[in-house]
Amino acid sequence: MGIENMTVLICDDSLLARKKLVNFVKSLGVKSVVEAGDGEASISVYKNNLPDVTFMDIVMPKINGVDALKQILEINPDAKVVMASSVGTQANLKEAINAGAYDFLQKPLEEDQVKAIIEKLAK
Repeated sequence: MGIENMTVLICDDSLLARKKLVNFVKSLGVKSVVEAGDGEASISVYKNNLPDVTFMDIVMPKINGVDALKQILEINPDAKVVMASSVGTQANLKEAINAGAYDFLQKPLEEDQVKAIIEKLAK
């Protein structure tokens, strides 16, 4: 597929966290990056763009990340959704993995981990 041909969706209610990740992902060569500021928006943005990978914060307004993940997987059972949480509780992790998350990252996100996931999915 190639990194430049990927579409990446970034869902986080923190504008700062979102912008930082958007800029980093673009620096890797991804040309198409779409954003959502809450769980509800992430579902419609997913539907409209069908991204190759989604980075989803767990703690978000309207619909939390785990519930948004479940709805995204109903749209596309093969969706690659990487959950991110600063809470990092075992319950969140377990719930996200059980719901079908592709991976799980601890916030603040390590750029190396984000890069590794994107490179793996670009192959």
